[in-house]
Amino acid sequence: MDAQVLVEVTRGALVENRHRGHAAIVDWRGKLLYSTGDPYHTTFWRSSAKPFQALPIVELGAADRFGITPRELAIFCASHNGEAFHTETVLGVFAKIGRDHSLLQCGVHPPIHKETARAMLIAGEEPTVLHSNCSGKHSGMLTLATHLDLDPAGYLDPNHPLQQLILDYISDMTGYPRGEIAIGVDGCGVPVHGLPLYNMSWAYARLVRPQGLGKAREEACGRITRAMRENPEMISGTDGFCTRLMQVGAGCLVAKGGAAGVYCLGLVDQGIGITVKCEDGSSRGREPVVVEILSQLGYLSPEQVEELKDFHHPQNINHRGEKCGEVRPVIELQVQG
Repeated sequence: MDAQVLVEVTRGALVENRHRGHAAIVDWRGKLLYSTGDPYHTTFWRSSAKPFQALPIVELGAADRFGITPRELAIFCASHNGEAFHTETVLGVFAKIGRDHSLLQCGVHPPIHKETARAMLIAGEEPTVLHSNCSGKHSGMLTLATHLDLDPAGYLDPNHPLQQLILDYISDMTGYPRGEIAIGVDGCGVPVHGLPLYNMSWAYARLVRPQGLGKAREEACGRITRAMRENPEMISGTDGFCTRLMQVGAGCLVAKGGAAGVYCLGLVDQGIGITVKCEDGSSRGREPVVVEILSQLGYLSPEQVEELKDFHHPQNINHRGEKCGEVRPVIELQVQG
C-alpha cells in the first residue's frame, strides 16, 4: 500500500510541501485497530527501540546488582540532549559498574540543548562522548556486559554476545522472526533493527501491558515504563517532544522517537501501541501526526492537545519573525477489522 499524506506545510495560500508516510495502531493482543498507508511497511526502528534494548538490563539482574535507579534506567532508554543532568547521570552509572566512560563508543557531537552548547562554546569546553544523545543507551549496554562478564571491547559488533542477546529480546517482544530482522548500523554505531511498523506497535502495546509474558518480563516492562513516565525529562530533555508529551500525558503513555521520521507510543491504560513513519525521514512531519492521532482517537483531551500546540501545529516563521504558514496534520486513519 502506498504512503499517504500525513502532513501539509503551507506558505501563504499554497501547500508548499507534503510529508507522506504510514501508521499502525495495535493492541496488546496483536489486533490491528487503525492504520494509514501500509501498516506492514518495513523500516529501521532506530532509537524507538531503546526501551527494548534496555529490557535485559532489568530482567537479567544487572539493574539490581548495581543499584540502578529509575532515573538511570530512564537514561538507558533516552535520546537525551546533553544537559548537565544527563551527562552527570551517565557518569554516575559508570561509577556504579566500576568502569571508565572512555569505553563509550557512541561518537561525539555537541549537546542538542542549545543553551548547554552555547555555554560550553563560551567556556571553551569541547563536547565528549557523554554529550552524545545515545550515551545513556551505551552506558546501559556496558552495564549489562559488565554484569554478564562479557568483553566490553567490540560491544557494537552485531556478532558480539551482547548484541545477539538484544536481538533475541527484539524478536521476542515484536513477535517478528529473528532471522528476518534486517540489521544495519545506527547513528551511534550499534546495530539497528528493521521490521514492520505493525510489529513495532505490538511491541509497545506489550511493553505497557505485558500480560502473559512471564513474571520476570512483566516486572522488567513495568520498571522500564515507570522509569520513563516518572522521569520524562531524561528521555529527550528540557522541552523535547518525548518529554513534553509524557508530561502532558500525565503518566498515561510512554513515548520514544527515533531518527528518520519514526515515532512510537504505548498507551498504558488501553494496552495500545502506535507507530508513525514519515517516509521522507522528517521530524517536522512526525510530531504533528503523533499529536493528531492521539487527538482524533480521544487519547488526549482538547486541553492536553492545546498544551502541545507548538508540536501539533508548528508555525512557519521566517527570519523576520513573520508568520508565513503552518505545519498541519491531515492524516486520515482507517478503522481495521
